[in-house]
Amino acid sequence: MSHFIQLHLLTSYPPSNLNRDDLGRPKTAMMGGRTRLRVSSQSLKRAWRTSAIFEEALDDHIGIRTKTMGIDVYETLKSKGVTEENAKTWAKQIAEVFGKSKKANAAKPLNDLEIEQLAHFSSEEKTAIFALVDKLASNKTAPSPDDLKLLMKNHTAVDIAMFGRMLASSPAFNTEAAVQVAHAITVHEVAVEDDYFTAVDDLNTGEDDMGAAHIGETEFGAGVFYLYLCIDRNLLEENLDDGVLARKGIAALAEAAAKVSPSGKQNSFASRAYASYVLAEKGDQQPRSLSIAFLKPVRGEDIMGKAIAELENKRANMEKAYGKCAESSKTMNAETGEGSLAEIITFITE
Repeated sequence: MSHFIQLHLLTSYPPSNLNRDDLGRPKTAMMGGRTRLRVSSQSLKRAWRTSAIFEEALDDHIGIRTKTMGIDVYETLKSKGVTEENAKTWAKQIAEVFGKSKKANAAKPLNDLEIEQLAHFSSEEKTAIFALVDKLASNKTAPSPDDLKLLMKNHTAVDIAMFGRMLASSPAFNTEAAVQVAHAITVHEVAVEDDYFTAVDDLNTGEDDMGAAHIGETEFGAGVFYLYLCIDRNLLEENLDDGVLARKGIAALAEAAAKVSPSGKQNSFASRAYASYVLAEKGDQQPRSLSIAFLKPVRGEDIMGKAIAELENKRANMEKAYGKCAESSKTMNAETGEGSLAEIITFITE
């Protein structure tokens, strides 16, 4: 069975603002001396792991990433008849297993039940937390040191096994990510454009005021994005200790990468898109991205067709220089109607 699985995808997005920077503009990057649109790997991974595809395929094997588990615990304890003082004390003790609590804040009475950094809880850990909550509510006694051994090295949270987690205060329970995701970038140069818009008051008859009720501006861009993923199958199976679950996770990841769009500004742009081209490779060779195929921006009318040609040509030239970079490969090309996503998934999971 191959050690590495690599996925190369080309997806065309119409006008959109999928992933914003601190000014609300679409994120960009300089590559080959030209400005490209960019979607961060963080944005992509969140879209995939919270998608209906992951939920349907992986059921109870998805974690939850939050700062506010302590507040959830506190509210549950209160609902079970635990006193305000005990509920807050015990909830804070449980939360601090997963991270350092925030400082108390008089304006926010439950602030110290939140932890300072997001923690990724596996489904097994969440189950253990609320089993402890039931025990505390029943016994009306504080948790013991043994009760608070809630962190688990072994778990079946596929998203944690894929994308990793870091617990600064408990590094023994960290998980090394088995999936590496590049930032998606456009294969061509772009100019971020402005959309000036107005909103009309429905009750404004125009008799006294012909002006708009609201004026605004948002920025957007469009383009064909190249995305690269590398899956360390061996590490994924080691993280999960379950080959069958690992294969289900790989299948869900491939489907989500091809079909799920980031949620940014979707109500404004409806910019959902499926990948037009997928190249899957597997083998034991050192992985490599093919983003260099687009160091020189693709130009012309048939951007997608030219991008596919550039990608395949660069791959062929790399193999001439280095030898085969993967033992086998398979493609899906929705432009020509060749191959299918189902075939890609079968190929990478067998």
